[in-house]
Amino acid sequence: MTEPERILVSVPNWVGDVVMATASLRALRRRFTQARIVLLMRPYVADVLAGTGFGDVNIFWPSDNPGPKGTRGNIGLIRQLRRERFDLAVLLTNSFRSALVARLGGARRRVGYDRDGRGWLLSDKLAPKREQGRFVPDPALDYYNRLVRFLDCDDPGDRLELATSPADESAIDARLGATPDDRPLVVLNPGANYGSAKCWPAQKFAEVADALVDRHNARVVASLGPKERRIADALKAGVRREIDVFVDPPLGLGPLKALIRRSRLLITNDTGPRHFAAAFNVPVVTVFGSSDPAWTITRFAKERSVTLDLDCQPCMERTCPLEHHRCMRDLAPEMVLQMAEELLSSTAATSGTVDQPCS
Repeated sequence: MTEPERILVSVPNWVGDVVMATASLRALRRRFTQARIVLLMRPYVADVLAGTGFGDVNIFWPSDNPGPKGTRGNIGLIRQLRRERFDLAVLLTNSFRSALVARLGGARRRVGYDRDGRGWLLSDKLAPKREQGRFVPDPALDYYNRLVRFLDCDDPGDRLELATSPADESAIDARLGATPDDRPLVVLNPGANYGSAKCWPAQKFAEVADALVDRHNARVVASLGPKERRIADALKAGVRREIDVFVDPPLGLGPLKALIRRSRLLITNDTGPRHFAAAFNVPVVTVFGSSDPAWTITRFAKERSVTLDLDCQPCMERTCPLEHHRCMRDLAPEMVLQMAEELLSSTAATSGTVDQPCS
């Protein structure tokens, strides 16, 4: 088969999955240096990949509205894809819709995993890992990498990669203040869009924040999204020491990348920005409750995972089905603080910021 000149890549929908796909996106870009690569994504993840150069053009999924408006949007997208005359579509997404749109959009070769009833829409299909007919934990990083190795890309490896823009950096300068601050910057990410089952209580984040201020003279900054004001209020009420809580207005994903890039440590629930730390080589402590770490392993040497070992873990539910939430309620701040202090001590001689140029 001749080398493809036009490639469509269906980008994952969740922020963390997008970051875990960056190794494979980098490998595609290096393998097909002369091709026009178009990234199909949801609008809210565009800021995650901004500045990486993995794609030449972004196009966006239309509204998920199942009514006439959503239908018209999908038809318009298909027409747009047909005008591009894609030689190859690489489906990092698992959805039936992404395979259907790639086929109706005229992509001559369509590569993806054979699942969710979409195998007949693919020209090249890989089998996902199953045991006794059920999906088994398969790290997303490896899952995406197998797909691009199938296309004769070099082994993408484990390194995640992101970039920040001058605008992102300026936004953080404005929020942090112009006065130089020599204190170690520790970022807290106490929210989780997936659901409350992933959220360690704000009061426990507050106890860790106070200890880091007292013991390490840390500057602690918490970042929360527009739907997480309740968590922000609980965090503010719980701390005894002065910390910054960025919630009104929220940072946005671009400035959040810049904040984590220059930090010495991130402490987070199992949510998308967790992987920003790995992409910028910043130490990170991740608190796990309902989710199974096996799905999101990145083998990042500076990550420490904190979890209990309860019979009900992992349930993978958005809210606790047993209504006790012990996986998070019983996880003591001392467990997180121990990991945090180990990471801060190991990087005490250096800044957490790595040599990552702005885009």
